[in-house]
Amino acid sequence: MDPALPVSLDRSSGTPLAVQLADALRDAATEGHLRAGDRLPSTRALSARLGVSRTVTAAAYEQLHAEGWIAGRHGSGTYVTTTPPGARPDATVRSPEGGDEEQLLELVPGTPWASGIDRAAWRRAWRAAADTPPSTGTHRAGITAYRSAIAEHLLRHRGLPAATGSVLATAGTSSAVAELAAGVLRPGDTVAVEEPGYQRAVRALRAAGLRVVGVGVDGEGLRVDAVPPGVVAVYCSPAHQYPMGSTMSAPRRVALVERARADGMLILEDDYDGELRFDVAPLPLLAALAPDVVVHLGTTSKILTPTLGAGWMVAPPGVAAAVLRYRDGTGTQPSPAGQRVFSELARSGDLGRHIRRVRRELSERRRLLTAALRGAGAPVLGDDAGAHLVVPLESLRDERARLRHARSRGIRLDGLARHFAGPPSAHGIAIGYAGCSRDALTGAVETLVEVVAS
Repeated sequence: MDPALPVSLDRSSGTPLAVQLADALRDAATEGHLRAGDRLPSTRALSARLGVSRTVTAAAYEQLHAEGWIAGRHGSGTYVTTTPPGARPDATVRSPEGGDEEQLLELVPGTPWASGIDRAAWRRAWRAAADTPPSTGTHRAGITAYRSAIAEHLLRHRGLPAATGSVLATAGTSSAVAELAAGVLRPGDTVAVEEPGYQRAVRALRAAGLRVVGVGVDGEGLRVDAVPPGVVAVYCSPAHQYPMGSTMSAPRRVALVERARADGMLILEDDYDGELRFDVAPLPLLAALAPDVVVHLGTTSKILTPTLGAGWMVAPPGVAAAVLRYRDGTGTQPSPAGQRVFSELARSGDLGRHIRRVRRELSERRRLLTAALRGAGAPVLGDDAGAHLVVPLESLRDERARLRHARSRGIRLDGLARHFAGPPSAHGIAIGYAGCSRDALTGAVETLVEVVAS
């Protein structure tokens, strides 16, 4: 089972723990956190993780086995067989034609405003990129035009002076973390991550044999004082913490850099939504404060579209060299196609115009949502930036109920629970406002207020 799977139990509830656990696993499958073929932990392992007796976990598994959606394989374990037959009917929204296909308005974090890309500019960039003759060589570091475009982008939009030679192309942030985990860090090393945080990065670190420890966040970002000793690297998103939406304060940034230099730690700076600041200029990047101990990571998927499959890394020379050795040894490289398209968008000035449009559009959408939610008495977390906000809730049960209610009204939202590597310690609804049209968002505001603020 994925360590980020949202399963926690309420011992103060009158509902038996075994029933709560069966409900939680059933909900996880209904909401897509568990899929057919996923292996569940043993009853002993799950009981240890949740701090309950094995009788509780065995009873929950027996119930789900009787319902027919999990099955044991001799000598292998217990697996999900299919979507639970008892999935709640309000999780499916019928299509207008009466079919079973879900037609949900996707209001989840991490989705870009791709429909805002100027289609003429998009076509021009692809045509220009196609004029480049096919290559017979490899570009382990990325094509030069792309690396130059990223260096200019970082200086203009993020205030980071980076020479073209210090920029490496990547296939995106998750891919970059996986390369760092396998090519720079060593199996058994301990890496601190934000809790809650970006679980794809957590999975990439664990897949490389690294030990991951969660460190809490608050309104000033990662709690540097809570980073345990013995950590070799810290992964964080200081520009707009994912998913809570806070910005790491200047004192915290200084403290993290000082700690990294004193303890020999590497900081992996995920610049999530870094270009999307609306109220004031963003704080200096960690990479600008300490290029000797910071690996800066960015992606085109949030400012443009995941279609390009392109990102970037700015790292200390020794780290960059290790990544290139890893790529050479594995025969891998980021695809040049998306790099060429991005380069053309930057060269023509269309990239800069698009980023300015995105900032204006998302700023207006955020104002629309926050005014409606706060007007209904709902608290809103997160700085005036990025493409999502968070409404805190009291309990995991409340969070799940709101998510189901939203689905019954044709809207897919996100809960905080799935963003924890361990048991969730905060609950709430994360609302993304970039992935749909302005009209669709405006039309959904009343329903959002009903679902989230009730």
